[in-house]
Amino acid sequence: MSEAKQIDRIVPDKQPRSYRGPKFRPLRRATKLPVWGDLGIRLGAALFLIFIVIMVHWWDREGLVDNLDGEVSFLDVIYFTMISITTTGFGDIAPISDRARLVEAVIVTPIRFAVFFIFVGTAYNFIIKRSWEKFRMARIQEKLSGHIVVLGFGISGSEAVGELVERGTDPSCIVVIDPSEERLADAEALGCNVMAADATRDETLKAVRISEAQNVLISAGRDDTTILITLTVRALAPNVPISVVVRADDNESLARQAGANNVINPVRFTGLLLAGSAKGEHIAEYLADLASVSGRVQLVEREVTDEECGCAISELESGGRGLRIYRNGRAIGFWEDECQNLQKGDVIVEIVATPNGTTKGDGHVKDDTIRQGS
Repeated sequence: MSEAKQIDRIVPDKQPRSYRGPKFRPLRRATKLPVWGDLGIRLGAALFLIFIVIMVHWWDREGLVDNLDGEVSFLDVIYFTMISITTTGFGDIAPISDRARLVEAVIVTPIRFAVFFIFVGTAYNFIIKRSWEKFRMARIQEKLSGHIVVLGFGISGSEAVGELVERGTDPSCIVVIDPSEERLADAEALGCNVMAADATRDETLKAVRISEAQNVLISAGRDDTTILITLTVRALAPNVPISVVVRADDNESLARQAGANNVINPVRFTGLLLAGSAKGEHIAEYLADLASVSGRVQLVEREVTDEECGCAISELESGGRGLRIYRNGRAIGFWEDECQNLQKGDVIVEIVATPNGTTKGDGHVKDDTIRQGS
């Protein structure tokens, strides 16, 4: 399968008709079958059971008596079946033979209960349960704040959500928007809130309270769609950090102009790993280790604490190894003089040991002495 088919897409002109209008179902729960498919199966099962009872009554019509004209026609059998299953019982048609009464007790009565439970279950599922779920999800939607919105749940988006969950993010604080029902089912399995909608539309983003989000991650699969979504998000949420994935170098500057704070190019990152592996067999492994929470070490970005002000970057309270600081929008390396005197407002990028102390898949103890600059 080509990469173009594997990556996630949020393309407005290819959305199903139900996603084009201003109304949709935010934060819904996925079902294994479509609503009308589920309803059709239930009704089909009920009608099949009723058909069986009609055939049984028609086969044993000699055991029935019609108190009006003394004859039991096929229409009388249908009528008797319906009033028998619904336990109405007018008494105009009744079983009189022992065999007919045995059929009513052994065959018709269990079918009567089965049909009853089918209709009760259908009423519960389609009226009570769905109404309650809609009400509950609407309340969740109204209270969304400080959440992470993921626009696109393809390869990049799903990996990002999985990594966030591994890093300790509560899945209930993650909202995933994607037009694909299959991909949304995977997101729901992780415990995320999901919405099947077009992420380029204002009403979609307003429904998930985009302006109250903590972060927005965009991975639309196509650079033009990604940039369009970025423009829409930035217009609605001027202060929310936005991270996007683009695949063409010349689109990185466009994504930043559209309002993205972080632009990630997976093709370039792959090239860095390949180039690093050419210089040493462990460089690519270490870079992947840094990028994943499941590795032995990880990169952390945070603000300088009050206790660290005036200290050198090599004297961090966290015990990590500081690599650089960001001061007034400028990146300063650990070897530069400014890093020997941390100031309030500085943002530190450091390497720290992962909390579990082991590498994923092995039992080696984590190295607590990570060399500065490694």
